[in-house]
Amino acid sequence: MKIQLLTYPDMTLLDLVGPLQVWSLWPEADVELVWKSTAPVPTDCGLPVVPTCSFADASETTDILFTGGGLEGTTRAMADPEVIEFMQSRGESAGWVTSVCTGALILGAAGLLQGYRATTHWMALDALSNFGAEPVEERWVIDRNRATGGGVTAGIDFGLALTAEIAGEEVAKTIQLGLEYAPQPPFDCGTPDKATPERVAAVGKLFQGG
Repeated sequence: MKIQLLTYPDMTLLDLVGPLQVWSLWPEADVELVWKSTAPVPTDCGLPVVPTCSFADASETTDILFTGGGLEGTTRAMADPEVIEFMQSRGESAGWVTSVCTGALILGAAGLLQGYRATTHWMALDALSNFGAEPVEERWVIDRNRATGGGVTAGIDFGLALTAEIAGEEVAKTIQLGLEYAPQPPFDCGTPDKATPERVAAVGKLFQGG
């Protein structure tokens, strides 16, 4: 199973690590962390990631093409011709074209979500329609060979769901148990419909740099 994950400056680390931790437990998973060079790439939490290959050296075909999201880093990636060219070239033949959080906007900018149902972080959900996608307010969405996850922590759920789709539920359930993935958040306010309007506004202000 060849898996290519776009690794770009100021991306959200957990967007990448959540599904990667799940997929790394597949037997014989072949993972490529891809960027323009193999120099360390900073993430939005300060911990750098070291790409394993450059755009030029990455495999020409892949079973899974993936990108995570972020804030300013995602905006820059969407406007970067080299990023868009790479995503288009691999997305045309990839078995699965996937994202977590605002990584869906990068797929959209590359023309890879036209006519597909998709999801992303709740603050960016409406923006999917700008790229010809149908926004869906779900934790993850699988439409044909497009698989998208919601914001940040949804990456684990998304990773397990795609594992079940490709390798079967038994494999996904075994990985879930191995990861002891049984979330029990201390507060029930992880989505806008469960949070107060004041908290929703505060999060919007925080992520918009206010």
